[in-house]
Amino acid sequence: MPAPEPPLVNGNRAVRRLQIKASRLATAVFAGEYRSAFRGRGIEFDEVREYLPGDDIRSIDWNVTARQGRPYIKRFVEERELTLVMLLDRSPSMDFGTIRSTKQEAAAEACALLAFAAARSHDKVGLLSMGDGSLHYLRPGKGKRHSLRLVREALAGGLGVPAGDGLGQALDYLGRLLKSSAVVCIFSDFNEPFSYDSLALLAARHDVVAAVVSDPAERELPDSGLVVLADPETGSRVCLDASDLTTRAKFRELSEKKRLERKRNISRSGAGYFELGTQVSPLHALIGYFRDRCRGRRP
Repeated sequence: MPAPEPPLVNGNRAVRRLQIKASRLATAVFAGEYRSAFRGRGIEFDEVREYLPGDDIRSIDWNVTARQGRPYIKRFVEERELTLVMLLDRSPSMDFGTIRSTKQEAAAEACALLAFAAARSHDKVGLLSMGDGSLHYLRPGKGKRHSLRLVREALAGGLGVPAGDGLGQALDYLGRLLKSSAVVCIFSDFNEPFSYDSLALLAARHDVVAAVVSDPAERELPDSGLVVLADPETGSRVCLDASDLTTRAKFRELSEKKRLERKRNISRSGAGYFELGTQVSPLHALIGYFRDRCRGRRP
């Protein structure tokens, strides 16, 4: 069994490690899954070439065929011109994890994978990170160099514009920034209260996907006696007896109720939905969503 990977922490070494890892994992196969899930705006004419056995006869260009005296077909290619923008929640509640990584690290790794897949597909990719009462926006760009910069921003953040603390404000801000249609991937635990109207407004104009980041300990209390639960957003604390079966069952029930309500609200807004747990590889979570989306299981 391979040894667990060291956790990611802020700093140049962590940034470089994630850049190398994401670049290695974002293979041609992963990029192909990404392209299949997020198709371009249509198809465009590429060339006319001679008919070959196995070609679709419906593609035959009869005018050229008549002039040349042998069959020719029209060839079309996908017109992508796709812009991907990721919204990364860096609020205090994301700095939590008990197994493979923190929620923040899992989200940053997923952002990095998407950035390199976009680079391989010649798509534009940008990032809006939120936290500490400010927003930091890296405008969409192309190429591996831009993707490397995006990974640094995802891990380390930077100085941003004051725009409030909430996810709702970030969604509204992004809606004002994006003038043309884009794919918007949101990586957040969605723990703070906000109006889902902001999400619905964004989803009405763009292809929005909500990746809900979570940790198993947020659903299931460990059997470990007295535990103190703290809300990193508000600072409130509560002490529970985790050795009590009734307490653990109630905690599990409330957590599941909250999860289902969140999923229902996101789906009603018109956004896609998938879960990104800290206990699984972001690569596998993304591929799972890509394949579900291709099978028509997008909410």
